[in-house]
Amino acid sequence: MGQVVAMAAARTFDSTGEAYVGGITAALTSVFHLVIGGTYIGIGALAHDFGFASWWLALSTVLVWAGPAQVILISAVGGGAALPEAAVAVSLSGIRLFPMVVALLPLLRRESTRLRDLLLPTHFTSVSMWVESLRLLPGMVRQHRVAFCNGLSTGLMGVAVVYGFVGFYLAAGLPPLFGSALLFLTPVSFLISTARNARELLDKLALLFGLALAPLLAALHVQLDLMWSGLIGGTLAYVVHRLRRAAA
Repeated sequence: MGQVVAMAAARTFDSTGEAYVGGITAALTSVFHLVIGGTYIGIGALAHDFGFASWWLALSTVLVWAGPAQVILISAVGGGAALPEAAVAVSLSGIRLFPMVVALLPLLRRESTRLRDLLLPTHFTSVSMWVESLRLLPGMVRQHRVAFCNGLSTGLMGVAVVYGFVGFYLAAGLPPLFGSALLFLTPVSFLISTARNARELLDKLALLFGLALAPLLAALHVQLDLMWSGLIGGTLAYVVHRLRRAAA
């Protein structure tokens, strides 16, 4: 199955329009289709419970395009927080996507690429889009990567909007525990995808150190425990990697 996907991604598109449609097709056939669908059923139910309109839910999905940040926005505004406070919280949550943008842009950029061509992919960068892009883009010619990436993101965003409506209108019959479990799909799927893509020892060590440190720091009530888990785990993995290279 993996070989079939790789072969499909490796073909050359005849035009940017075909590449865009190919990106949408990849989104609709990706496992993240199901992950995003489940997540946004939960987010739709959450928005309904806080009294937001369905059009507001759809608009915030398109503008924020990050499940955890959208949950923060809905919870903060729905709980009575001032809009500037909610904006700061959402912005801080979005900082986690910055390294993903930095890693993705070199795959998209070529000598003739204009800055405005990269604005949409930058906004579209999310966990699901980033993982799928890193997997599929290397097999394509560069001239079609931006269009494919935009199509992939449009497809995933469309899935989020549709399932958000589903969750919104099913909210009355959706058990709260089930809705909360659906929101947990995104971090779990990201963890599985990261583990699958970790091929170098450096990547595997960083993941293992982070998984070991995260519950320990959370139990110790360390502020920003997730950030410190990544920073310390990544640093330790890098140190081990350099020591191995020096000893070789």
